[in-house]
Amino acid sequence: MFTGIVETTGRIQRADRTLNGGTQLTIETDLASELAVGASLALNGCCLTVTGVSGTNLRFDLLGETLRRTNLSDVKPGDLINLERPMPANGRFDGHIVQGHIDTTSNIESIEAVGSDHRLEVALPESFSQYIVFKGSIAVDGISLTVAELHHESFVIWIIPQTWQVTNLPQKKAADRVNLEFDLIAKYVERMLHVDSPVLTGEE
Repeated sequence: MFTGIVETTGRIQRADRTLNGGTQLTIETDLASELAVGASLALNGCCLTVTGVSGTNLRFDLLGETLRRTNLSDVKPGDLINLERPMPANGRFDGHIVQGHIDTTSNIESIEAVGSDHRLEVALPESFSQYIVFKGSIAVDGISLTVAELHHESFVIWIIPQTWQVTNLPQKKAADRVNLEFDLIAKYVERMLHVDSPVLTGEE
């Protein structure tokens, strides 16, 4: 489990397509010395398994399903990617419950500086709109954020300078795709109230 508190960013070194339709992704990060093969790490909010460690580089094998459902299919060498290790059992809970299972991607509608902060507006996919509420939490590229405005077709979050500095948001621009993971509790509540709900598929 994660909490959406991004520790640092890594830099994409390679993104090599594999014969089975997946991708072997290599990133450079200072966290490499603290991880071993088999460890979990969230990349842009997507929980992945470390399959190789070499110096400051980590390797991951991405399935076609992962590429289809996340923005990891968009990354290229040189890009920054948000990183978070799983929360330890005795750790402090600073964000919100984040599984590392991306529900869908959506496009940034606008991102603009307002004083020392930034206003980020993201399109809201209609089939997931029931899982988001005003002042609720949402994970955007693995970042635990609070919904400041909720519209019919979009939502707005405000980025403080600390979050801006430690994540990959400075490289983002309008029309870029971001990973979204909606509130886990909302999905369980819907499932209990509507037994026939298709929420488990995540299909739009």
